[in-house]
Amino acid sequence: MENKKSKVAIIGTGFVGASAAFALSLNQMANEVVMIDVLKEKAEGEALDINHGLSYLGQMSVYAGDYSDCADCDAIVVTAGANRKPGETRIDLAKKNVAIAKQITENIMKYYTRGVILVVSNPVDILTYKIQKWSGLPRGRVFGTGTVLDTSRFRYLLSQRLNVDIRNVHGYIIGEHGDTQLPVWSATHIAGIKISEYFDDPANGFSEEEKAAIAQDVKKAGAEIIKRKGATYYAIAVAINTILESLLKNQNTIRTVSSVINGEYGIDDVALSLPSIVNSEGVKEIINFNLTDEERSALEYSAEQLKIVLEQVKDI
Repeated sequence: MENKKSKVAIIGTGFVGASAAFALSLNQMANEVVMIDVLKEKAEGEALDINHGLSYLGQMSVYAGDYSDCADCDAIVVTAGANRKPGETRIDLAKKNVAIAKQITENIMKYYTRGVILVVSNPVDILTYKIQKWSGLPRGRVFGTGTVLDTSRFRYLLSQRLNVDIRNVHGYIIGEHGDTQLPVWSATHIAGIKISEYFDDPANGFSEEEKAAIAQDVKKAGAEIIKRKGATYYAIAVAINTILESLLKNQNTIRTVSSVINGEYGIDDVALSLPSIVNSEGVKEIINFNLTDEERSALEYSAEQLKIVLEQVKDI
């Protein structure tokens, strides 16, 4: 960490927000972490629980606060939102969480002085787009976790299939954080060796059916976890933590975060995930991959589907 003091606000102290704060404390990633929730006692309880372990971790200031504490933050993390209920459509949930996000944005901007707004709440691409517009902040100063977690799940599945250390597996999921996301197989490699060239015997390589199955497993991973334990929060907390590390340490790390796209890959006026350089200012640059025609077509379709949802919530 750089020598300057760092401050992070986390809005929403449910499973995801609390786990993210805990991960920050384990890694001593910030000097000051403020937890904000409409249920003030919940935020106070989570802060106390973390504080009681700090003697084994290191000195930090972790406390429950309010929106005025968003001033002078390096990063403001938005995790608050409603969960999808039985019988509720995707659009119903989008409308509900867009309305919540609008209130949150208005409250943040009353006290905002600097820093990045990191959107975690779902639908993350829709909320990232709307918060970017509402906030009036420069492009890239607002971005979402996007497919950072999906990318990690993709690499995990490949490492299991190939029996290779996950740290040597490189690949990306791009597009929507949702049903229309896609793996960039053309840029997937093992320690620099293209996945298509990794196998001595091509017969041992990935068939198109197996590729499709892996992509589907990535898409449904969250639902599988929710079916078994009710919610997902550990892995997304790690994803949030690694993004915040890039921000707080000004690392210029490449992550598949979601940001508003204006012209890249021929796509305009929508937020979706692409490999992007992330530093203390937010999204510094979007990397231009040489996608195949099939991948480019799938990415364009993903953008179109997100625009359909944006049209449904445009009046909120």
